[in-house]
Amino acid sequence: MPRAVRIAPSILSADFARLGAELRAVTDAGADLIHVDVMDGHFVPNITIGPGVVRALKPHSPLPFDVHLMIAPVDPFIPDFASAGADIVTVHAEAGPHLHRSLALIREQGCKAGVSLNPSTPAAAVAPVLDAVDLVLVMSVNPGFGGQSFIESQLDKLGALRRMIDGSGRDIALEIDGGINPETGRRAAKAGADILVAGTAAFAGGERAYAENILRLRGDA
Repeated sequence: MPRAVRIAPSILSADFARLGAELRAVTDAGADLIHVDVMDGHFVPNITIGPGVVRALKPHSPLPFDVHLMIAPVDPFIPDFASAGADIVTVHAEAGPHLHRSLALIREQGCKAGVSLNPSTPAAAVAPVLDAVDLVLVMSVNPGFGGQSFIESQLDKLGALRRMIDGSGRDIALEIDGGINPETGRRAAKAGADILVAGTAAFAGGERAYAENILRLRGDA
């Protein structure tokens, strides 16, 4: 039976002057999650938002907040994002020496735990912590800013992770982020992804286009 594909619009591509309205609009348009990219200007070459913004946005959508922490060190900030309203907290395998400890800390806060892999990090990096994660995020661009082109080699990584997850027998989401549009999204879903993070492709054309954008990303249009 084919897996249902969920769409997680990335607010990095939303209008930051009216973020609350943007969240309400993509929620009404049929999004499944809200993807929040947190960057520190150190682990990645950009700075975005902190826990205060997540807390302010939480009342604007009932959807799960999928908070992707592209920061290092990450552990000191996990409790703050959890208390601000994150439902899923994803940390990078490359961001610190104690990945299992970071994932345990996320779960201690009552959140689902995710691990993200940069394009150059192999799928095998997830194997030692597969029993501690609820989500695996494959970066199909180098993290740090939007608008980059999809890195084709990440499709093979998705396939390897899908086999690893299926073999574990655990309910682990497989997410992909970077250069996602209806075409790359279709190929990523075929390779095994079940959550597509989309920035430009979700928010293009203004509020009236969001529902159609999401349908196209999901493959329903």
